[in-house]
Amino acid sequence: NHDSIIADFEKKESIQLDQDQKDAVVSALSSGTVIITGGPGTGKTTIIKCILEIFLSLEYKVALAAPTGRAAKRMTEATGEEAKTLHRLLEYGYGEDDYEQTFERNEENPLEQDLIVIDEASMIDTLLMNHFLKAIAPGTRIILVGDVNQLPSVGPGNVLKDIIDSGVVKVVLLRKIFRQAQESQIVMNAHRINSGDLPIANEEGTDFFMLHAATQEKIRTKIIETCATRLTNYKDYDPFTDIQVITPVKKGPVGVKELNTALQGELNPPSQEKTERKFLNGLFREGDKVMQIKNNYGMKWSDEREGDGEGIFNGDIGRIQSIDESGKKVIVRFDDGKTVVYSFEQMDELVLSYAITVHKSQGSEFNAVVMPIFKGPGMLLNRNLLYTAVTRGKEMVVLIGHKPYLKFMIDNVNVNRRKTGLKERIAHDLWAD
Repeated sequence: NHDSIIADFEKKESIQLDQDQKDAVVSALSSGTVIITGGPGTGKTTIIKCILEIFLSLEYKVALAAPTGRAAKRMTEATGEEAKTLHRLLEYGYGEDDYEQTFERNEENPLEQDLIVIDEASMIDTLLMNHFLKAIAPGTRIILVGDVNQLPSVGPGNVLKDIIDSGVVKVVLLRKIFRQAQESQIVMNAHRINSGDLPIANEEGTDFFMLHAATQEKIRTKIIETCATRLTNYKDYDPFTDIQVITPVKKGPVGVKELNTALQGELNPPSQEKTERKFLNGLFREGDKVMQIKNNYGMKWSDEREGDGEGIFNGDIGRIQSIDESGKKVIVRFDDGKTVVYSFEQMDELVLSYAITVHKSQGSEFNAVVMPIFKGPGMLLNRNLLYTAVTRGKEMVVLIGHKPYLKFMIDNVNVNRRKTGLKERIAHDLWAD
């Protein structure tokens, strides 16, 4: 009966699933746990929608979740069903008699849904996966969706890859890049990078560019030019909301710190009209682009459309509307329309975000991504990192730097050999009763 269910979905959405995608749907209907993995443009979101629709029509209770607030937001937009962060799903917080924050969902109090779908699963670390699995009741189905070639989680482990490599769980690999995605050089280049080939750049009318600059200082100058004038002239991009500089490093001429100072000076220079103030995380000025750097579930926000609510997440980006010296508060309006009032004490939860690290960009998308390519620590400058950065760009990617170092990054693959031992333990425990 699977075929007719899939055919109904195809007709309704007027699309055609390829064989890998159909396998993914059938696996979801017939297995307890499925991993669906593939690069950009291979239709992971389409699959999630199809699986969701089928299970909802069978009156299953379904939960959608992702490791970060940004990724959960994207999942909600793509599917039309509410997705939560994993922490929110597992009810992380202070319970009645807790001295510290814990996960309220656990073996004694498992999740009640019949099916749980998790997107961006490559970002889940060992500890969070442990808490998640403890909260799964027997008989609950799990679908993990992700791109195993992205950077592993910021926290310990390489969970998605280890589970796949253990050979114990049903894995569906989506290989075919769909036609509309094939027109994007960003998508095609992401797959080239992943196969160890140099990207094709600077073709007329495409969305992928590489500008040459030999030293880190020259790269920095070109990054500033690109954000302030080049991209704004080329495609009417707003440097605050459309363009994101992503860099592998925190220190040095093309590190987050120096780039933020330089871009702040160029895009939001000091003036009489703008209040500015030094906080723990640096100098903030009215009009600055900022990012929340931790999940704050109790942080209150207001929104003209949605009313009021709470919860601001790691990776949320916005702009400072006002700095009120007498009231000791800062008002930030986030890109999704939420307005939040920070007390001066809470300002350690914000950083400037004209430039952010590749790790912080995981799970987010930006219209235009600008990234420096330079000689730096081999531990950091590797293929996964480049691939992760490039796949953040929706409409435009601009790499600025020196081509030999681009080749170095693409060739540098032995970095993410995290010795976790998890794969062996999963494979062993399955047979060890």
